[in-house]
Amino acid sequence: MSLADDIFVKMCQDIIDNGYSTEGEKVRPKWEDGSFAYTIKQFGVVNRYDLSKEFPAITLRRTAIKSAMDEILWIWQKKSNNIKDLNSHIWDSWADESGSIGKAYGYQLGVKHRYKEGMMDQVDRVLYDLKNNPYSRRIMTNIYVHQDLSEMNLYPCAYSMTFNVTQKKGSDKLTLNGILNQRSQDILTANNWNVCQYALLLMMFAQVSDMEAGELVHVIADAHIYDRHIPLVKELIGRETYPAPKVTLNPEIHDFYKFTTDDVCVEDYITGPQIKNIPVAI
Repeated sequence: MSLADDIFVKMCQDIIDNGYSTEGEKVRPKWEDGSFAYTIKQFGVVNRYDLSKEFPAITLRRTAIKSAMDEILWIWQKKSNNIKDLNSHIWDSWADESGSIGKAYGYQLGVKHRYKEGMMDQVDRVLYDLKNNPYSRRIMTNIYVHQDLSEMNLYPCAYSMTFNVTQKKGSDKLTLNGILNQRSQDILTANNWNVCQYALLLMMFAQVSDMEAGELVHVIADAHIYDRHIPLVKELIGRETYPAPKVTLNPEIHDFYKFTTDDVCVEDYITGPQIKNIPVAI
């Protein structure tokens, strides 16, 4: 069992056993048939993943790690808000006829502001500070921008990253840690996807800053399982598990903007079968 499997199983079981049901409450999401999509949820879930020990991919079913990297590069490297720049159809339901998801996600990371007597966007500011001010307590991003929410086709779910640098005793390198803040998460469809995405981001930022990747702390305000997902989750967390895969980056890349999905290597990833036709609430 990977550490991510253990965390995922315990989290799901706790939500199912002790969570709060929104059935009968006023909710926004609906299923394709028009009925309301209720959830069972827990408030304030905090999970910790030590990337120095293993990559946090679950083995209960396969997480598409290269596709997860493609999406995180779409947001953080391309700073795009157009699905035509993405090699998957995950965002199709939220895109307009031109492919835009509005002033969301990558758009916000690419907005420039004045910093250090120059103009930088949020990503470049983080990279600058990791190299020049690594012990700063102000290395963070935020894409939940209230004045632009009306022009976003989807409010950001994972909305903030805070980076913090430490150093392990006896190590010559600094350690890069990060906190991912998420206002809401559909646990079945998105939990490990987001964990793997931001683990990869932390690894990339650490590598280009000549640091080691440390802890990823994932804070979820509303961790929920949709009513029609509960039987699927119960089956999933009862499956056999396997050791975590080995996930590494091309060590020759020292510029964040040079990374491609070809630069991630996934080895020994043994998993259970995929769950097909998961209903998605919109």
